[in-house]
Amino acid sequence: MSTPTVPRSLFPSTVSRSGAGRTRSGRTGPPGASAGRPPRIVAPDLRVADGAAGVVFRAAANRGPLARDHIAKLTGLSTATVNRQVSSLLDVGLLRERAGLTEPGAVGRPRIPIEVDHERYLTVGIHIGAVTTGIVAVDLRGRILAGVEIPTPTGDQDTALTTIASAAVTFVSRWHRRTPLWSGVALGGRVDPVAGTADHPRSGWVDAPVGAIIGGGLGLPVSVSAHVEAMAAAELLLTPDREAVAGTGTGLYVYARETVGIALTFDGKVHTPRGGPGSIAHLPTGSSAQCPCGAVGCLEATVSDRATVENAQRQGVLGEGDASIRGLYGLARDGSAAAHGLLVERATVLGRTVALLRDLFNPDRVVLGGQAFTEYPAAVAHVAHVASAFDRASTLPGKGIGVTAFGNGVQAYAAGAVSLSSLYSDPLGAMRRRAV
Repeated sequence: MSTPTVPRSLFPSTVSRSGAGRTRSGRTGPPGASAGRPPRIVAPDLRVADGAAGVVFRAAANRGPLARDHIAKLTGLSTATVNRQVSSLLDVGLLRERAGLTEPGAVGRPRIPIEVDHERYLTVGIHIGAVTTGIVAVDLRGRILAGVEIPTPTGDQDTALTTIASAAVTFVSRWHRRTPLWSGVALGGRVDPVAGTADHPRSGWVDAPVGAIIGGGLGLPVSVSAHVEAMAAAELLLTPDREAVAGTGTGLYVYARETVGIALTFDGKVHTPRGGPGSIAHLPTGSSAQCPCGAVGCLEATVSDRATVENAQRQGVLGEGDASIRGLYGLARDGSAAAHGLLVERATVLGRTVALLRDLFNPDRVVLGGQAFTEYPAAVAHVAHVASAFDRASTLPGKGIGVTAFGNGVQAYAAGAVSLSSLYSDPLGAMRRRAV
């Protein structure tokens, strides 16, 4: 799998600000974010579009600039259907024509290439993590323009969410020549995507009004998703070879960092159960790690960043001054056999767990995401240990595992996928909803 285009840093100090354009009819685009409006909470649609407008929009986002007849060949839609959808998408300003790229000798407007207007709009993605919260601006092709990180606020849930919303408003204000269309929030715990609320035991949040506070603060429609489901959606919607992997078959996405989780995809759609994604946090591993639930050997209490650091401290590998997962990675890269051994131990547990899940669900694809898989060292050696343990433990032949194309930026792209999901699945409907 090729690697997506990612800025050298997701959080550069300078930002490119492109000018806004006009629609085909000469109207200016929709107004920007307007704080104080009633929150417009829309459940994310984490799937590859099958409606005609979404199919045309996706082709333009993935492959544009393209002539209309080329889109018809790529999508299997009739030329008349493509022409109607292109006209509608031009009218609302999501597409633009590139007359200067018309092939020599081509006659007629249908031969003028069109593409997504990626310079005019943005969406806002927010990933609320256990330790840090990332806020990113995403263009309509799914490319991250820039982002900021803040420590995830602690304490009262409404106050914490208000702080995050305020940081997002400040960040969006930098983009005064782009129009923000939508916001998306990804976070751990159990999410009610219709109400936009979340229960997050690690943060002590209960029925937290995530969508109401963040969407209301930004003055934008907002979609809220469990973060592992959002990461699986990013694999479907935003990877460079998304056309090859998204359409058919089943997929298992396994995430591990400070928390652990799984998501399933079926024929281009993320499985989003009403009660939230299933939990693997308390799968038994055979370790002696004490879990907050009172049991011993639970997966999250064994392999999370925090658990790994605490284990390294108990064994004297890390001192008080470098008690962080990055400190452990640094020791391992510098040749510490003890640090390397602890990371191999974690990789082995993860590999056995992935094998168990793979044998249980027997998916067509298995994708690993999260810094527990990708950060040490440069993903290669660590994932090799995971794969080795996976191969030894799995009882089914012939299927390997892959690593997310997004590397250590997976949380940012997950939030971006949520912010784009409604536009990608039903672009015309999303623009109508935004105008209400």
